[in-house]
Amino acid sequence: MIIYTHDDCLKKFNGNNHPERKERLESILSSIKSSNLKVEFKEAPLVDLGTVSLVHPKHHIEQIFSNIPKEGIIGVEKEPYADTMLCPDSKNAILRSCGAGIAAVKDLMLKNERVFCAVRPPGHHAETVRANGFCFINNIAVAARYLQKQYKINKVAIIDFDVHHGNGTQEIFYKDKSVVYGSSHEFPLFPGTGAENETGVGNIFNATLKAGTTSKDFFRIFDQKVLRAIDRFKPEVILISAGFDAHVRDPLANINLESEDFFKITKNIVDIANTHSKGRVISFLEGGYDLQALSESIIEHLNALKPHI
Repeated sequence: MIIYTHDDCLKKFNGNNHPERKERLESILSSIKSSNLKVEFKEAPLVDLGTVSLVHPKHHIEQIFSNIPKEGIIGVEKEPYADTMLCPDSKNAILRSCGAGIAAVKDLMLKNERVFCAVRPPGHHAETVRANGFCFINNIAVAARYLQKQYKINKVAIIDFDVHHGNGTQEIFYKDKSVVYGSSHEFPLFPGTGAENETGVGNIFNATLKAGTTSKDFFRIFDQKVLRAIDRFKPEVILISAGFDAHVRDPLANINLESEDFFKITKNIVDIANTHSKGRVISFLEGGYDLQALSESIIEHLNALKPHI
């Protein structure tokens, strides 16, 4: 299994006490390196804006980059939601987070290797022309479009088990039958989207979770509302938005999963991939803000992903 990451992803600074901080990625990488997992680390390349424009207009991304400060940090949203920050080192972190997904697609399609993209900033809140929720480029959406364009993949499934709804991913594919999006998330919670009646053109499947949901109820809902829909779709490739903030320890949400639950979540996805998708899976780091929970959960996730195709 391949892990894409880069030191540039550690340089993005969102301000003191911001939950999306470099220590998240450091704890994940440290945990992987001290485990017995057999992985190959590769450096995430810079994505080119032509590839990003498969999802986001070039002028939109250029506008974001034009706002990068020479010093200090600035928020890209209006108050009181200004928590999606730009710092002097933002550009390469953003481009490498997306570039990891493009490189991962090539390894998946040409070498039959499963890949985890250990990158930040995350991506699933980024809409076509709106950065929000700590996200600027929707990394998983660009990878999906690249799969379709470069490798003529007709049916892509995106499964998002981050505790926050991926409003960006849903918005991008809302009227596209070639991409199915299934999300489990606490509701109501930021960003406020993801009601179960948001169904797109029959390709959007939202599984809402009440605050306090336990593992047993999570798996019942996840299976009924997300996994069965993906199984019916029979995707050619599955992409995962892997957020670990549904963990009981996470400070930003109220779902009570344990670290070992992320093995079962991932194994259930891999089983569908083995049935319909030639085992083809790429996973992208999204949320997760408790360092101990991240360190433990990522090993569970990768252990379920690890068999070679």
